[in-house]
Amino acid sequence: MSRDEKGYTFIELTVVIILIGLMAAISVPRIRHGFLTDELKSASRNLVGVIKSLRNDAISGQKAFFLHLEFESNRFWTDSEEMLEEERLLARENAPSLQEGVSILDVWFRGKGKKQHGVAVIRFSKKGYVQQCAIHLSSDDGRQFTLVLSSFLGRVRVLDRYAELEDI
Repeated sequence: MSRDEKGYTFIELTVVIILIGLMAAISVPRIRHGFLTDELKSASRNLVGVIKSLRNDAISGQKAFFLHLEFESNRFWTDSEEMLEEERLLARENAPSLQEGVSILDVWFRGKGKKQHGVAVIRFSKKGYVQQCAIHLSSDDGRQFTLVLSSFLGRVRVLDRYAELEDI
């Protein structure tokens, strides 16, 4: 082989492949953790699913449903206008909590203002309408998300910041 021929040797290619493998082994767990196990994103997705399900249940069942958000314990539960009192108490007792490290900051209702203590109740009418509101969530690392419920569209927008209803 002459010195004028250009190309890579087997050793050079092997070293490059090993370096790429090491970089991937170091970075993939961090990327996976950031995308798949982010508690704030997971809590937001969970609440969006519950909200959409409640809206669909209200329309299909032709009855009002309610989403309760308890600030102190970061729990939420649902009930309907046709449930008995015992069923409502059982739903509250068995209420799931948000993911560890995620808290409900406040719920802002258009025309009524913010609710930050006790239990906020969001009503879904039998036609699927909901009073326009924003649910503000926060994580232990200081990040905040806003879930914006549209009155008539049945759409939930998720913003990766704390947003007032007037700003949206």
